[in-house]
This record gives sequence, structure tokens and C-alpha cells, in this order.
Amino acid sequence: MADLPDLDVLLVFFTAAVALGFAPGPDNIFVLTQSALYGRLAGFAVTLGLCTGLLVHTTAVAFGIAAVFSASAVAFNIVKVLGAAYLLYLAWQAFRAGTSSLSAENRFRPGLAQLYRRGIVMNITNPKVAIFFLAFLPQFADPTIGPLAPQLLGLGFLFIVATIFVFGTVAWGAGYFGEWLTASPKAQITLNRIAAVVFAGLAIRLLTTQR
Repeated sequence: MADLPDLDVLLVFFTAAVALGFAPGPDNIFVLTQSALYGRLAGFAVTLGLCTGLLVHTTAVAFGIAAVFSASAVAFNIVKVLGAAYLLYLAWQAFRAGTSSLSAENRFRPGLAQLYRRGIVMNITNPKVAIFFLAFLPQFADPTIGPLAPQLLGLGFLFIVATIFVFGTVAWGAGYFGEWLTASPKAQITLNRIAAVVFAGLAIRLLTTQR
């Protein structure tokens, strides 16, 4: 088994990962809105989807694929446009949901598998995540103790553990808010409209992202 960085380095890494997870950003906002709209399980499904996407980014960084996004403007822009288009599609869905019947019994609820897939797509189609991993993970790897790829995979796994902890906390807290929403159709409509604006804003933010 390949050596990993010292425990103190791993603790610093984990602490930084937790802090980054709690910093406002597209992923935790996504978890927050979906948890408030559809409940804690929805938030946990989205979280698992996002973390599955992180597995892809971790593997890409470990084996050098992410360097393509850093070096190629074309590859970066293609993935960026695809991600923005998906977010705009979610914005339209959220806006339309606000005009339908929203009682607890018959309001539209995406399945957990669908929410899981949303998390995967949103994470994978954000090229900044790959570039962030490319810049962040190697800072904690040490080429003097062994091959870098296994170290980067281990660090990526630890980052995912931190992300599950942070986003799971967000989903749990937002779930309480969601329970109150089920008793207020007007509030549900309002939150769906807010979610639509958030998704559209995230799409614009992604489109204006520079490498």
C-alpha cells in the first residue's frame, strides 16, 4: 500500500476541506435548495451525486486528465456551456413547478435517483472543480514518500468524506425548513421561484467563469 502524507498534514487538509465546504458556493446552495424543497433525503441524494462527481474529478487529477482543462480553452468552454445549459434547464423546471399544485400529497417530487443524477451532472460539468482539485490536492502530496497518484486518490477520498459531512449537515438543517414548507403552498411557490433564480444565477456564474 502506498504511503500517505503524515497525519498532521491530513488533519490540515481535512480542516481546509470542511471550511471550503461551508463557504457559500454552487454545490452547497444546490443541496440547500433541494433539501428545503423536497426534504432531507433529497438533500442526501444530491450530496451523494455531487460526491460521485468528485470521484471523477479526483481520478482525473490523479491520472493527469484534468490538466487538459487547464491547458485547453476549447475543452474548458465546452464543458462550461454544457453545465450552464443543464442549470438553465433546472431553473425552468423549478419555475414551472411553482405554478403547479404543491400540496404534500400531489406536488411534483423528483425521485431520489433523479436527484442523485442531478448532483453528478452538476458536479462533473463544472470544469472549475477539476481545476480546483488540480491546484489543491497536489499541495498536500509528497513525492518523496511514494507515487503521487495513490496519494492524490487518498486525498480526494478524504475531501469527499469532508464534503459528505458538510453537505449532509446542510441537508439536515434545510430539511426542517422543508417540513414547514409542506404546510404552506404559497411558501413552496416562492421557494421554487427562488430556486429557479438560484439555478439561473449559477448558470450565469458558470458561463462567466474564466480559467
